[in-house]
Amino acid sequence: MMHPGLVSITFRKLSPAEIVALVRKAGLLGIEWGGDIHVPHGDVGRAREVRAMTQEAGLRVAAYGSYYRAGFSEANGLPFKQVLDSAVELGAPTIRVWPGNKGSAEVGEKGRRAVIEDLRRIAGLAAQVGVTISTEFHGGTLTDTNDSASQLLVEVDHPNLFTCWQPHNGEATEDCVAGLRAVAPRVGNVHVFHWWPSSAERHPLAEGEARWAAFLRELKPLPGERFAMLEFVQGDAEEAFLRDAATLLRWLGPEGFSGAAAGGPGVTP
Repeated sequence: MMHPGLVSITFRKLSPAEIVALVRKAGLLGIEWGGDIHVPHGDVGRAREVRAMTQEAGLRVAAYGSYYRAGFSEANGLPFKQVLDSAVELGAPTIRVWPGNKGSAEVGEKGRRAVIEDLRRIAGLAAQVGVTISTEFHGGTLTDTNDSASQLLVEVDHPNLFTCWQPHNGEATEDCVAGLRAVAPRVGNVHVFHWWPSSAERHPLAEGEARWAAFLRELKPLPGERFAMLEFVQGDAEEAFLRDAATLLRWLGPEGFSGAAAGGPGVTP
């Protein structure tokens, strides 16, 4: 089952209370709280407050977006213990992390091994307190290509490691689908947006219906629960978010897509 939600760093300038109110207004069900601003690493008091605020509004904490970089952060000022302590107090079921700080083509064998070993370490630590680890599916890390992303899960080989998923910028729909299928057994939450061909060119989500119809055909039948969360919107505008939220709710609803999945403005299959 897929639930609609929001990644909080979509609105970094808003307070947690304002984000909760906006998510309720949009009719979404969950929030991934960002560790860079809304729930700072190690500030367990803030994590506790945001958890209560979220739950009292009838919403769920979907994840903790930590921005911890495996193989890098521990030695550069961000101990994983701070991240884990915040996630536990927040009530987050999973911690989103970045697999390294370099792309797969430039990291080298030693650097890749460091990421693998750290992912295995933090997955074990998180398992002890009932929290999973989910890698970000993103450029500039070891999930920057479909092959590297799927291979990373094999290399780490830990039952508590999962991966978020999102389409790589500028990647053809059929290639995105192939990459999704390769990691499908370990897919957790999904970040939803329509940027084309780069992250600098944001379009209304509805214009990406052709692409997302293909993605959701793969995602909806997967077992278990996960959140499909809006991440960034056109112009960083609340009105754009509410528009995209309505689109997402329609896609995830019982009627699904309207059948207009053959393309549209801004859509590149």
